[in-house]
Amino acid sequence: MYTQLLKEALLEIEDDDKKSIKDLADYCREQDDISEDQIKQVELEYRKHTPIWWYTAETFMYPMLNRGLRQMDVDIILKMGFFIRHLHNHITELHHEQQGKMETKFQVFRGQGLSTEDFEKMKKTKGGLMSFNNFLSTSRNRDICFKNFARPATKNPNSVGILFVMNIDTAICTKSSTPFAEVSKVGYYKDKEEEILFSTHTIFRIDRIEQIEDKHTDRLWQVNLTLAGNQDDDFNKLTVHIREEVNLKAPTRGVPQLAFILLKLGEPAKAKKLYNILLSKASSDIDRADYNHKLGWAYDVMGKYSKALSSYERSLEIRKIALPPNHPDLAYSYNGIGIVYNYLGEYSKALSSYKRSLEIQKIALPPNHPDLA
Repeated sequence: MYTQLLKEALLEIEDDDKKSIKDLADYCREQDDISEDQIKQVELEYRKHTPIWWYTAETFMYPMLNRGLRQMDVDIILKMGFFIRHLHNHITELHHEQQGKMETKFQVFRGQGLSTEDFEKMKKTKGGLMSFNNFLSTSRNRDICFKNFARPATKNPNSVGILFVMNIDTAICTKSSTPFAEVSKVGYYKDKEEEILFSTHTIFRIDRIEQIEDKHTDRLWQVNLTLAGNQDDDFNKLTVHIREEVNLKAPTRGVPQLAFILLKLGEPAKAKKLYNILLSKASSDIDRADYNHKLGWAYDVMGKYSKALSSYERSLEIRKIALPPNHPDLAYSYNGIGIVYNYLGEYSKALSSYKRSLEIQKIALPPNHPDLA
């Protein structure tokens, strides 16, 4: 459920659009698979078209964006941050315009391939929540989704063909933080596929998973989903709990929260890359100490203990100068150092660091604080 906050963090990243377009173009020129003509088109004509036009046009924008979001490629996400924000805002604008014109309840469809491994994982989470981590293209036309996307996916022996049937209740959607819009008349291809486009990180509940009878293959499945909104108790409880944790441990929105969420999602190498960027731009001792501490955490998770220790110690030295002697952040630094020494088998040093951490916490925190447990 960190994916909901991941989206919010992405949308909080502020960019200078003119510079961002140039940075994206420079990045694309370093790649081997993007034509110079397409790069120049984006550079010179970006403001002439809407974000949805660019998303649906035959350029590198669509595949690069969704690859970056699916794989959580930090370089792509940062380079395309301006476009993520523009596209989300355009969908939101259309969502508000169209809200009163849509049916109260309706279905949309999506056909795609899914690896056998991922499908087995999905079957185990039936009844639970799932997130589409990219901008999600769907259609009102079932046949197009089934014949053009789900069935062809079975040609790959390592995948199954999936027809997602998505039930949308606009009463819930008005309270959902994930907008969607009919884009058939504003996209590059007018009136194609009766397309409904959802913003990134849309969350659904998995209702049913059923095999589709087909004389040619036994690897076609229908997955029925319902869009999750604020009336979903599980969705609410998880989101509130995780939001509190993220806001407490990464109060600065945008890139700092994105890096922290990547850590929580088990992506330490990607988080490390962001924390190094943040460190290079940090303007205060408090920020430098925090980013060094989080960098230590990332190295710790990666098993690079000497680098983790160096980062934790840098954080501690900064905090000793910048903070009062019994500030709780000092305790976190000592605790991180203790964890690394424990992994390195230097148990006396680990114990010493843990004791110092506990001494500070007993002074700085109330007696019933969970960190004292």
